[in-house]
Amino acid sequence: MNKRHNERETKEQRLVSRSVLLDEVKQKLKLLRDSGVSESEIASLLYIERTLPKLLITKDYKLILDDFRREVHMEPLVKAVYLFFLKHPEGITFKCLPDYRQELADIYQKIKPFGLTERAIRSIEDVTNPLLNSINEKCSRVRAAFQSEVDPSLLEQYIITGKSGEAKKISLPRDLVVWE
Repeated sequence: MNKRHNERETKEQRLVSRSVLLDEVKQKLKLLRDSGVSESEIASLLYIERTLPKLLITKDYKLILDDFRREVHMEPLVKAVYLFFLKHPEGITFKCLPDYRQELADIYQKIKPFGLTERAIRSIEDVTNPLLNSINEKCSRVRAAFQSEVDPSLLEQYIITGKSGEAKKISLPRDLVVWE
């Protein structure tokens, strides 16, 4: 409980800090405009090439954005789904998920090493059943976990994406994924 409270507090502090910085930037931009600096000059100042931070997967399966040393928190099944898609850079269509049920169960068991309960097995069956919405819910939770940690312009690289009916995958170049 206390750890979660501290994490929530830290996120709130980052949001407040971002808000203050954004207000300062807006004020400075207004000063530049008022002093006659053109919009194209301002735009060139704002362009900063973004580099993708490495994603470190620790031995105990924590997801760390290496450049920021920030952990991306996910529930165990959501994390198992994420790691599963990381292991398949070619992507997987949701209709083929039943073929990968055992692989997902193996990943989940590594994250939760005390054995698979009946409930866990049922959850894995649900998430690999393309007729249910469970896999979409897990993908949404992955998005939410990364949204709070990654710049919006980089988000699509870290999440599970793909057009309807096509293979879903994580676009992050695998040379940026480091497994301990």
